[in-house]
Amino acid sequence: MPKTLTICHFSSVHSTLKSRSFHMECMPLAQQGFHVRFVAPAGVNGIHGGVEFFATRRVGNLLLRILLNPAFLYKVLCLDADIYHFQDPELIPLALIAKLVLRKRMVYDAFEDFPSMVRNSNRVPGVLQPVVMALISTFEHLAARIFDGVMTADPFTLRRLARTGKSRKLVFFNFPNLNLFPQPDGSRRPYDFVYRGGLSERTGTMLLLEALRIMADRGKQARLLLMGYSDSELAEKNLRDKIRALGLESMVEMRGRIKHEEMAAALGQARIGVSPLQANPKFLLNLPVKIFEYWACGLPVIASDLPPIRPFFRDRQFGLLVKPGDARALADALNWMLDHPAEAARMGEEGRRAVVQRYNNGKEIRKLSLFLRRIAAQ
Repeated sequence: MPKTLTICHFSSVHSTLKSRSFHMECMPLAQQGFHVRFVAPAGVNGIHGGVEFFATRRVGNLLLRILLNPAFLYKVLCLDADIYHFQDPELIPLALIAKLVLRKRMVYDAFEDFPSMVRNSNRVPGVLQPVVMALISTFEHLAARIFDGVMTADPFTLRRLARTGKSRKLVFFNFPNLNLFPQPDGSRRPYDFVYRGGLSERTGTMLLLEALRIMADRGKQARLLLMGYSDSELAEKNLRDKIRALGLESMVEMRGRIKHEEMAAALGQARIGVSPLQANPKFLLNLPVKIFEYWACGLPVIASDLPPIRPFFRDRQFGLLVKPGDARALADALNWMLDHPAEAARMGEEGRRAVVQRYNNGKEIRKLSLFLRRIAAQ
């Protein structure tokens, strides 16, 4: 029998249970027989989903959090795990010390292209963005050289780190955990379209509203469900003002964040999933999770034609691709789906079948298990 490995996932930032770290990595690893500990300011203690939680105090101020991180990491290392796993770039310097001085096995999960994300951040002043981007990139390359393993959520993000150092590399896709996305039950779907994720200009939310208005002007009324988060209260107000200005109040419903355990039921209220992301640096690299969740719920998908997702839309089996930033092209695609319900339903069924056969968390967790066991054996 192989040794039961203890994996410790830690974060000083995440105050909620993120779908990647908990639902796609830690909980399935526990089900695979790993002893998994989770240290984060998520307000959870004790055993949850087979994972042992240790709640820490949430610190919102970045500078204060950095000052307190040494004490935080000391508590983490006292748990004496076989492998330590984390996602926060700000923890890389301390994790490097833990690796070099204490010889702890470290795995860094770069689930986003963090340097490119700085360009879209309203928390980093424009004049400082190049400096912060360079700093994060430098630390990530050091992590790839010194840590035992580096993970990403897509191959595009891994490219810039793939040939750096001798650390093991893994692309762990954010494919749905089918335990949380069961076979759709065929219940009534009151919404025509659904979008879930960040609600902002860069994610194409405003573009989607414009496309809905174009459809309405053509005589086609449709209902849209928007689920997710805004960057700020002002951003949410601007979005609601846009809905009113376009006369879409009766056609659009806005909801906040949805718990991952409730995602399948929420998405299942619509017939078609939409991902109108703009062609900015982040979305030119990262694979959008929402698309695979739509397919898991049996929804056909209309998505922006961007490099990360393009290979999954060959032969129009699972949906339609449209030119990013083109509201009329998006309206045409939305209209086509409504006018071809049988074909749209077939696309949704094919998407669900592809998730069950290929694009699911089961295959990914087997890859991660082997990855961690090889690191532990080094």
